[in-house]
Amino acid sequence: MSYGANHRFIRTLKGTAMALSAVVALTLFPTFAPVQASDYRETPARMGNSGLNARPLALGIGKSVVIDLPRDIKDVLVADPKIANAVVRSAQRAYIIGAAVGQTNIVFFDSTGQQIAAYDIAVTRDLNGIRTALRQSIPNADIQVEGLGDGVMLMGSVSTPIEAQQAADLAARLAGDASKVVNNIAVRGRDQVMLKITVAEVQRDIVKQLGVDLTASMNYGTSVVKFSNTNPFTQSGGPLVANNALTTSFGSGPSVSATLRAMESAGVVRTLAEPNLTAISGEPASFLAGGEFPVPSGVTCTNSLCTPSVTFKKFGVLLNFTPVVLTEGRISLKVSTEVSEVSSDNSIVIGGLSVPSIKTRRIESTVEIPSGGSLAMAGLIQEQTKQAINGLPGMTQLPILGTLFRSRDYINRQTELMVMVTPYVVRAVAQKDLSRPDDGFADASDPQSDLLGNINRIYGVPGRTGPAQTYRGRFGFITD
Repeated sequence: MSYGANHRFIRTLKGTAMALSAVVALTLFPTFAPVQASDYRETPARMGNSGLNARPLALGIGKSVVIDLPRDIKDVLVADPKIANAVVRSAQRAYIIGAAVGQTNIVFFDSTGQQIAAYDIAVTRDLNGIRTALRQSIPNADIQVEGLGDGVMLMGSVSTPIEAQQAADLAARLAGDASKVVNNIAVRGRDQVMLKITVAEVQRDIVKQLGVDLTASMNYGTSVVKFSNTNPFTQSGGPLVANNALTTSFGSGPSVSATLRAMESAGVVRTLAEPNLTAISGEPASFLAGGEFPVPSGVTCTNSLCTPSVTFKKFGVLLNFTPVVLTEGRISLKVSTEVSEVSSDNSIVIGGLSVPSIKTRRIESTVEIPSGGSLAMAGLIQEQTKQAINGLPGMTQLPILGTLFRSRDYINRQTELMVMVTPYVVRAVAQKDLSRPDDGFADASDPQSDLLGNINRIYGVPGRTGPAQTYRGRFGFITD
């Protein structure tokens, strides 16, 4: 064996002896063993791209937190110092300070390069001011405030929708912008509102028509003079009755024929609707008592076949309302009522098809009234007078004889509409406390139908309706 080989062999023996001595020392004297991570409360791992074993930590802007570590700190890694920073004041204590809104992470290492602790930092705006303001303004609410980037998220529950809206408005004021507030507050036991509507309208129309049409044929020798004057009724669009005329002729040679057309019409229209609707507080509801009529909206042609398209328009009594229960007994109500009818006035003719018009009376209002209180929207009075005189120029100005050369068309229309609105905060009701229109209904027998002309018997369930208990005689929802 050469000297170099002997030297390497001796060094190998020395290294082996030192390793065996270290093992014996570590076994006999564990005090001298290096500190393991499992000896402390946590077992941090090395930070990778996914941030394993990193603790989440939320901070406000300008706020700080004190971190006590189990071992001496040798190195600190701050991913983005513009969002959060770490200040080491002693060997095992560090201060983390939030600087700007955002997310970053901070990792602490010891002298051997082992990771001591890691934190995922989420810096949001300071929420303590919002929490304090919500507790003071809405003390009975259970609202949690969390940061969401540079915004605020509200969670929890309140008793009324107005409290949820107040919380959102307050958070928006403190956050500086309503778009930065996410309102996830739930309303406990949302109230239901029943709206009782009474729509009453009376319309009176008076139409007067008076006209004379003259036709004359005069012969003077070889001269023939013919005269014909027809005076139309322009306001009504035509006579009330087409064949209502009185014709008189005078003379056989020179003949004169006079046609008198006279008609007077008076009518009254009464509209009454009493819809009842129930909706959850804050949700809209609608009601329509009427119908829809077709209106041509275009023509669709395929090859040589053309088909008209039709759009349906609503008419009748239309009700839309949105209730919001503010506090016990107070209701904010947005109500819209519309009364419309199909009319021949201002109608148009398209391709030989007459399209009617719609007369509409509409009311929209937003009020606050107590439960059971009534709101009357009245005074909607409309009076329209139309009059037209048609005749032969010059002759119509004659005091008495001018009546023979003219026609008079007079229309007077008076309308009065009143809407009464009564909201109630309602609760569920048992089925046994309700009555239906068909309770106790029974068809009339054959002798009653043939001899008395009845179509149904007297019906109703005693004890189910109030009038049935005190009123004697014919009762029920409909009696013949």
